[in-house]
Amino acid sequence: MRILLIEDDAVLGEAVRDYVAGLGHAVDWMQTLDDGRAAARAVDYDLILLDLRLPDGRGLTLLTELRRAGAVTPVIILTAHDQISDRIEGLNSGADDYLVKPFNLGELGARMLAVARRYSGSSLPVLETGALSIQLTDRRVLRDGTPVDLSGREWAVLARLANRPDAIVSKSEIEEALYAFGSEIESNTVEVYVSRLRKKLGKDCVETLRGIGYRLGR
Repeated sequence: MRILLIEDDAVLGEAVRDYVAGLGHAVDWMQTLDDGRAAARAVDYDLILLDLRLPDGRGLTLLTELRRAGAVTPVIILTAHDQISDRIEGLNSGADDYLVKPFNLGELGARMLAVARRYSGSSLPVLETGALSIQLTDRRVLRDGTPVDLSGREWAVLARLANRPDAIVSKSEIEEALYAFGSEIESNTVEVYVSRLRKKLGKDCVETLRGIGYRLGR
């Protein structure tokens, strides 16, 4: 997924960024409300991780702005506020989930996947298609019961398709899943990773619909 992290605490922000990137997601880390607002307007993110208390304002201000503008991007609030009233305010403002600091990074990863599944319309963490078993929660894929090793970016492409198994996913959407700001994007990057997936998982694992995009093989 392409994820926006808005967190001003340098130590926590770095830890979350590195952990989420290690799961194969692209992460843009902003440390102020204004920078987060600009990023949210510029990119169609799959998920936003939002701190409530920022040096130039409240995270809930941005959340309210997004929802009023019709944005449906899922938002998980990360905050040191542990009062029930704060949680209620966050959820009523349009947040999808809430984590109180300090939190376990593994729990954050699990909550991210749960929210992503709800938005993709799939409630199951395992997708069976042909000879493949794609385990979204554990980031594993089996071919005829045998585990297949994928690189982080190979998994990112496969997961983007698996999260929307019946949909056609455009090349630009896959690029968004692969790269964060400042990363170089080659014109044939998506084709390269699709080719690698076909070599490892079978030539029919990804369908190409020329001029439209890609779809998980039936």
